[in-house]
Amino acid sequence: MNFTSEKLEKSQIKLCYTASSEEYNETVNTVYNKTKGKYAIPGFRKGHAPRKVIEGMYGPYVFFSDAVNELVDKALGELDASKEYDIVSVDNVDDVDTLEDGGVKFTLLITVKPEVKLGEYRGMGVEKKEEEVTDKDVDEYIGNQQLKQARYIDVDTAAELGNTVTIDFVGKHDGVAFEGGSGNDYDLELGSGTFIPGFEEQLVGVKAGDVKDVNVTFPAEYQAEELAGKDAVFTCTVKAVKKKELPALDDEFAKDISEFSTFEEYRADVKANLEKEAKKRSDRAYEDAIADKLVELSEVEIPESMIEREAEDMVHDFEARLSYQGLKLEQYLEYTHMTREQMIDEYKETAGQRVKIRLVMEAVIEKENLQISDEDIEAKIAQMAQENSMTAEEYRKSLTHEDFEYIINSVMSAKLIALLRECNEQPAPEAAPAKKSSKKKAAESKSDDAPKQDEESPKGETPKKKAPAKKTAKKAEPKDGEAE
Repeated sequence: MNFTSEKLEKSQIKLCYTASSEEYNETVNTVYNKTKGKYAIPGFRKGHAPRKVIEGMYGPYVFFSDAVNELVDKALGELDASKEYDIVSVDNVDDVDTLEDGGVKFTLLITVKPEVKLGEYRGMGVEKKEEEVTDKDVDEYIGNQQLKQARYIDVDTAAELGNTVTIDFVGKHDGVAFEGGSGNDYDLELGSGTFIPGFEEQLVGVKAGDVKDVNVTFPAEYQAEELAGKDAVFTCTVKAVKKKELPALDDEFAKDISEFSTFEEYRADVKANLEKEAKKRSDRAYEDAIADKLVELSEVEIPESMIEREAEDMVHDFEARLSYQGLKLEQYLEYTHMTREQMIDEYKETAGQRVKIRLVMEAVIEKENLQISDEDIEAKIAQMAQENSMTAEEYRKSLTHEDFEYIINSVMSAKLIALLRECNEQPAPEAAPAKKSSKKKAAESKSDDAPKQDEESPKGETPKKKAPAKKTAKKAEPKDGEAE
């Protein structure tokens, strides 16, 4: 088949194909042999009727649509093999028609991977902000561990803020109990803000055995719409008042919750671990800032089809996460009063940014010719095996195809971010000095000789030749064509 190509806006290309009568006829024969078994022709066993007989009964174009589909598949296969176009999507198959010589024509509208104009990533000057771990951070962490070891002791005294009361409660609106407004043996820490505003404060001063009516008004934005802004009365039966008793922060505490013998050793270990986590966060924030800066400096026009596909993938991922919680996307959409299409639209802005980041990073990988070796992959497998308390061989046997893809991507990602960190910390490249024109040079010259003829290039810059895309094209089914 012959074709001509025309570049359109937004990374779209229009390919106009023509197939000769001989090629079209061969394709019809192929379709006939594939589909003749579905035609029941009187006087012939099923699947044995000649092509001409079938065309005589069902019309001369009975195989036309399937033949065009075959030719479109062939065209896409040839594009795939040539690697000339990195096809993102096949957007349309149009202008399908017969030719006077018995051949056919059709047009493919495809979207290709867009060209990225990379920003200068050497010497970007992104600064790393170190996260400091203070004594207050250490005290706060240890305090949380101390709270987990707290004991709760029943007291006969009146409840104070910070005490925990065990209550049975029944809530009513206009004297009628409402759904979700009752509970038994509920431990409520006064001052925790667990219940709606004004509830906990009214239980300050109660003792075990007391019955107390708590009057409240539900917030106007309350999740249960039937109660939003309504008054209610909760009758609370106090079954116990408990005082929190914290363990002393001493050597015994350290022995109880760690492998250390003294509190000072435990505290030093806590600080060291907090500093490790802080360094990880600082590194991650630094790497994210470098990537964000490069994306900001780079230019790429993202095709709408790429954004839509990314948004679809994001919805699919969200659906998978819901399924782990035993929920279905349909239930979530019903609860949020949304449609799937509205959800996709909401994701599009984020999807567009994600696509841009991916395209920019892929452009850096291609420009720098980053490669992954077998040794890199084996080292990553050994690391992950150790983290899972397995031998490398045991871990390798447990890996799925998706696991291997993840390992390859993570290794490449590590190489890429290491390169970008190194480049960011380099001095910014100096801009090349502008060339003086021959006329200016002549004016500055003290010589009385006539200036030499200038050999300047044309004013308009010659566009650089684009390297052919390396990724294979993706196939798509055409629409049925009809002959006129």
